[in-house]
Amino acid sequence: MDRYMGTNENNIEELYEKLNGKTVLVTGATGLIGRKLCVTLSQCGAKVMAAVRNLEKAQKCFDDTKNIEIVVSDITNLEIADRQIDYIVHAAANTSSKAFVQDPVGVAMTSIHGTERILELARRCNVERIVYLSTMEVYGAPTTDEKIDELHASNLDTMSPRSSYPESKRVCENLCASYYSQYGVPAIVLRLTQTFGPGVEYNDGRVFAEFARCAIEGRNIVLHTKGETKRNYLYIDDAVSAIIIAMLRGKAGEAYNVANEETYCSIYEMAKLVAEKCADGKIDVEIDEESNAQSFGYAPVLHMNLSTQKINELGWEPSVGLEEMFKRMIEWMDCLWKKM
Repeated sequence: MDRYMGTNENNIEELYEKLNGKTVLVTGATGLIGRKLCVTLSQCGAKVMAAVRNLEKAQKCFDDTKNIEIVVSDITNLEIADRQIDYIVHAAANTSSKAFVQDPVGVAMTSIHGTERILELARRCNVERIVYLSTMEVYGAPTTDEKIDELHASNLDTMSPRSSYPESKRVCENLCASYYSQYGVPAIVLRLTQTFGPGVEYNDGRVFAEFARCAIEGRNIVLHTKGETKRNYLYIDDAVSAIIIAMLRGKAGEAYNVANEETYCSIYEMAKLVAEKCADGKIDVEIDEESNAQSFGYAPVLHMNLSTQKINELGWEPSVGLEEMFKRMIEWMDCLWKKM
């Protein structure tokens, strides 16, 4: 039952009934969210088409999972002929911060052309819903702790190569809205905050994974900035339940923020939490500011305090707090480390 964390029993029964026998295409199926989503959908009785680029990786992910069909294709060339598809979740994306600055053209073009391809597929298949996984970064870099709802303005710098990621996400969101307006494609956008939990790869380059590695290996956490950026976080199971509820209950042509509002904190505060609560105080937090910190692909200092009232009204609530998120992820990653 905990695979539906964040939903009540009535939601669980409804999800089972509505998804049983349905065909769901999931792109980015070997990513953290895509992988968990595919397994959860298959447990609901759905027939899952997992679109991936790496067959070997996909086979390892889904080797003992029923109802999952692996489709190998680059997202920009994906073609599925003569198949009925009821739902699509478009989760494929390059989330590497370094890629945002080292290959901004590739990041932007893959995002835009891949989403166009998926929307055309949704149009031809006359799907019941397509869910596009976007990002909190579409709001740019808010500077106060005010709550950010789905109508909040953005202050993204279009002349910054790093904006290749959030700006291409904004274009894709507008493509979703445009396909709904012009062709009736029932697209929904979810703006997720940073999501983690069991399933994160040991060498993941994002900051939460580095904090977990430090706790496991007994190393001090070294920040290359003052850690002033503040944002919410989200547990992987809660992200999956949000996707499923939005897919079944969300309103086409709308965007929804997804986050655990209770996790709002700064990077520094999160580092201290890991050092004190997840490493038993055996490690500390150091600040070693880099003059070339931009080369890491870090976003500018921001305060991303997302409001989730809109998706809460669909019946979704998160259930796992930040400390427990880290403890569960660290337990998972520790097992990986011991096998290395």
